[in-house]
Amino acid sequence: MKPSNKPSPFHQAGFTLVEIMVGLAIGMLATMVIMQVMSVFETQKRVTTGTADAQTNGGIALYNIGRELQLAGYPLLPLEDSPLECTALTFGATGIGGISPVSITEGVAAPGVSASDTITIRYGSSQMGGVPTRITAMGAPTANDATVDNNLGCQANDIAIIINGAACAMTGVSAVPGASTITLKDNTAVAAGVAIANANIACLGAWNEVTYAVNAGNLTRNGVPSVAGIVNLQAQYGVSATANSNQVAQWVNASGGTWAAPAIADRNRIKAVRIAVVARNPKMESTAVTAACSSLTAAAPTGLCAWAGSATSPAPTIDLSAGDTNWLRYRYRVFETIIPLRNVIWSKDTL
Repeated sequence: MKPSNKPSPFHQAGFTLVEIMVGLAIGMLATMVIMQVMSVFETQKRVTTGTADAQTNGGIALYNIGRELQLAGYPLLPLEDSPLECTALTFGATGIGGISPVSITEGVAAPGVSASDTITIRYGSSQMGGVPTRITAMGAPTANDATVDNNLGCQANDIAIIINGAACAMTGVSAVPGASTITLKDNTAVAAGVAIANANIACLGAWNEVTYAVNAGNLTRNGVPSVAGIVNLQAQYGVSATANSNQVAQWVNASGGTWAAPAIADRNRIKAVRIAVVARNPKMESTAVTAACSSLTAAAPTGLCAWAGSATSPAPTIDLSAGDTNWLRYRYRVFETIIPLRNVIWSKDTL
């Protein structure tokens, strides 16, 4: 009898245990490869997007500071008796602390804080450009009323500066009752001994004092965070040999006996400001991805590189190690520019 090859109706098709284990092994291997690829891709994506954010944040921070630096000193007009030549300046009801167009405070490193500089910029908002007018009398009809040739667009709540040679006083304007009268908030000029006869008065509008600094990874404007991802700010004065020259002969840090708190004559030599803004990619790498700067100058910075310097005009020191011991495990972008102080430059012939 011929044997039958017809499968039994009770035969069941399927996978053996070995086949199932081999399939699981291949699936796990494929899953591991896919996860590795996704992990690498995600890491590269975070590096790319973080670097793009740092690029954007650094550019915005540099633009914001540069825009206000261009206003520094407005509207202190270049006159024979320029406000920039005031050696004796008294402040009345103003709430302000100075008229220097720009002041830099050198940063000092502390535990957990990198040495980041602070920049204070001062400027007015007068729509008439701060054009001065002559005071012909003071004290009529009230003690704080100044009789002038023309009020030249002065408005209530303006800041006014009274100039007579190198003696000056600042006060506020409480009212402008007529074309030839300005009512001041106090009689600061007279009390300070500023000769009123033939003195000039100029309304500066609202006087702005804007301070840029770095705090907790943010660029702050008057203490309020304005741009995230900024970890350091460096600034230097560009100074000329004399006040009546506009050629920058040297770049200096705001330190030492001369430039930490410059006298009037030295302040008027400041013709430009050079700034460097450091933006950071927020992703911390597992290993060091940034190398300390090998300086191109004799004055060797120990942190990140900015512009090149020399022994007389040193490059800035951007040392982030005090603020974060893992600073080498981040990626950075350094943005730098030079902003001429045009309102000081225009005053060259009167300084």
